Amino acid sequence: MSGALQLGPAEAQRVALISDALQGLSLPRKTLPCKWLYDAEGARLFEAITRLPEYYPTRTEVRILDECGPEIANAVGPGAAVIEFGPGDGAKAVQLLQALQAPSVYLPVDIAPEWLTAVTSRVAAAFPELPVKPVVADFTQQFDLAGRAAGSATHLGFFPGSTIGNFEPQDASRFLQRARSTLRPGSRMLLGADLVKDIAVLEAAYDDASGVTAAFNLNLLRRLNREAGADFDLAGFHHRALWNAAEERIEMHLVALHAQSVRLAGRVIRFAAGESIHTESSHKYRPERIEALAAGAGWCKARMWTDPDRLFSVWLLDG
Repeated sequence: MSGALQLGPAEAQRVALISDALQGLSLPRKTLPCKWLYDAEGARLFEAITRLPEYYPTRTEVRILDECGPEIANAVGPGAAVIEFGPGDGAKAVQLLQALQAPSVYLPVDIAPEWLTAVTSRVAAAFPELPVKPVVADFTQQFDLAGRAAGSATHLGFFPGSTIGNFEPQDASRFLQRARSTLRPGSRMLLGADLVKDIAVLEAAYDDASGVTAAFNLNLLRRLNREAGADFDLAGFHHRALWNAAEERIEMHLVALHAQSVRLAGRVIRFAAGESIHTESSHKYRPERIEALAAGAGWCKARMWTDPDRLFSVWLLDG
């Protein structure tokens, strides 16, 4: 009997990590996809970041969802199936589900099964009567819900945290297009988007005084050492966050402190002193840009909520 070898989820992730690293680190301007920042330690560090005084996005979005929850629930209507793209620790899902009127099912979607196990347990504990059906998939690619939300009054996509800002503009548009085709016709999307604001506020949020964000960024090199057989010297790199005014985005980089060579999966990657690896972009939006992005992907604005200081925004989009 013959056939292709089927990789388990962990090995498939390792193979994908090595492939992305070799491709990104071979470019003239080295880069790594930001999704690889979130191993178990990266997730722990990011949760710590969200509690820092400099990091406004999480607490501001949580405030909007809390204060505007009844309006959001009325706009969505009863019986919604909630499909969350990249659920993190599930805290915002619990907050949304508490506000909604009789949600019918919760479907967290993530590439990492261990994350889904944790979020499934958290939501199931908070809502014992609510069906929770995790979907193991890369939500940046096309995937199938396979009837898991059949019989629901509506499909509500949920993409909080301004994760949309981690995509390049063309990739953000493609994500919204794919999400619209994954959800059934007439679906809606609840989308969190960070807003353009004072540069000092932005840069502090991504380079905190206590160094947690620096540890989060450098942990990516530790992951490559562990899972991809690399030999990065973490002491040879430092974290840098900067505002790119032309692209209206914060960029995170790992900058080589001196010329060095790194081995990764049998290849030698050379760094000049001062050369960086671009690990994450976080685009900040003006409201008109969000509307244009959504419209280009086939969505239209239904409602938009923000905080009094206009730091962050939550959008309800109609498909």
